[in-house]
Amino acid sequence: MTARTGAQYKAGLDDGREVWLGDEQVDITTHPALARSVEGMAGYFDYQHVHADETLMPAPHGGRMNVSHLLPRSAEDIQRRHVAFDRLARYSVGMLGRTPDYVNVVLAGHVSRRDIFEQYGDTVFHDRLAAYQREVIDGDLALTHTIVHAAIDKSVGEFEGVNEDLTLRVVDRTADGVVVRGAKMLATLGPIADELYVYPATPIRPGHEDYAISFAVPVNTPGVVSVCRDSYAVDMDVADRPFSARFDEQDAVVIFEDVLVPWRRVFIDGNLDVYNRINGGTATGNTQQQTAVRACVKLEFAYDLCVQMARATGTDAKPDTAAMLGEIYSYLRIARAVVHSAEVKSSDWGGGAWFCHDDISSVRTVMPIWMARVNDIIKTMGSHNLLATPTAAAFDHPRLGPLVEKYLPGAQGVSARERARIFRTAWDFAGSALGSRNELYERFYLGSVGRARALDHRKAQGKGETGAFRELFEEAGIPATDDMVPQSVVATH
Repeated sequence: MTARTGAQYKAGLDDGREVWLGDEQVDITTHPALARSVEGMAGYFDYQHVHADETLMPAPHGGRMNVSHLLPRSAEDIQRRHVAFDRLARYSVGMLGRTPDYVNVVLAGHVSRRDIFEQYGDTVFHDRLAAYQREVIDGDLALTHTIVHAAIDKSVGEFEGVNEDLTLRVVDRTADGVVVRGAKMLATLGPIADELYVYPATPIRPGHEDYAISFAVPVNTPGVVSVCRDSYAVDMDVADRPFSARFDEQDAVVIFEDVLVPWRRVFIDGNLDVYNRINGGTATGNTQQQTAVRACVKLEFAYDLCVQMARATGTDAKPDTAAMLGEIYSYLRIARAVVHSAEVKSSDWGGGAWFCHDDISSVRTVMPIWMARVNDIIKTMGSHNLLATPTAAAFDHPRLGPLVEKYLPGAQGVSARERARIFRTAWDFAGSALGSRNELYERFYLGSVGRARALDHRKAQGKGETGAFRELFEEAGIPATDDMVPQSVVATH
């Protein structure tokens, strides 16, 4: 079976998984707090069929698969993926950060880098990984990841003190597989996904090999416990809450209580050489194509939304409003330009894996700031209008309808009903419980901004891309000395 429908996705969730919401163990197929989330994700699976020309392609073993499973081998493949990522992001206008195409892309990237396993490990682990991808394709499974170490005490190392026993690690190896114990954070989509793909994030130092584990298990595996945050979904009409009524993708801490992972599902087991290289060899050029395209779609929507807000309040010609609109549009243009450049400069990263240029990682370092700023602009432009918004049903009420039609119209011919729809959408985007969660999500998307910027700095130093200081003196006939150049650069060369 390939390319499932929404009904097929929902049927696969009735599997006895252990999910906790508050102090209640819940059935995600029937619990009202999760029903809207499940329906929203089911809509994604139907959406890929509606836009099949852009999102689906022939699978290697028959049927059709989501384009996100493609192992990119050329510039044409990069463009094919771009079209699919853009279309899939438009299902939620970028508000869903963990649609299945995200982890599909991660998995495809890892499978593409067989050369890393050949050079630094054992190809039997890659064979398992490739076989697992085929399972995912054949079942059109909804994957999510849970990869962040449970470093509760930041005053000590990730695997020291109390963190040593909290973070997921291997506690036993048997003839049937490895036994893992500990927690991982934070599984967005976790409670309503089909499977969890645990893979490397940040590097691990020698001496902590038991934490260097990569594997995949179904969410209903015995011992896998999902602890949900509060639900931010609302039981309201989509016209009133276009995002909260459909797109609360849920986040959960995942606890592994002595979970047995079969050997065929173990992809890294203590090999630090592979563990510390596989993500660095795929994450930016491969994974961040999907994330950056999603971000562009979200910025495009935010800009269009703010234009509608300005029109409805008659402020579109005011200099301060135009400046804010131009600010968002500038973010959009820069993001699009970075993505385009990185795709045009795509290349073979090793073993035939064709990924975007690493420059695309710059989007990661600025997007969290931009997204928070966009929300601030929406609240500034919206002002009290964000709170003066009748529901869609109010306009159909025989007594209330005429009153709100008369007293709450928009400017420039915008009807009261349309004005309410605009500002209710803006509030759901930036001010509702889900909107606030999404802002926090974007702030720490793919890790902290500080860590991402520091990584980009180290890359620049390692590549020797910062020679302008020395050139200034050389042009003046003053020879450069080592004490004029950062030691990190000297050491690199």
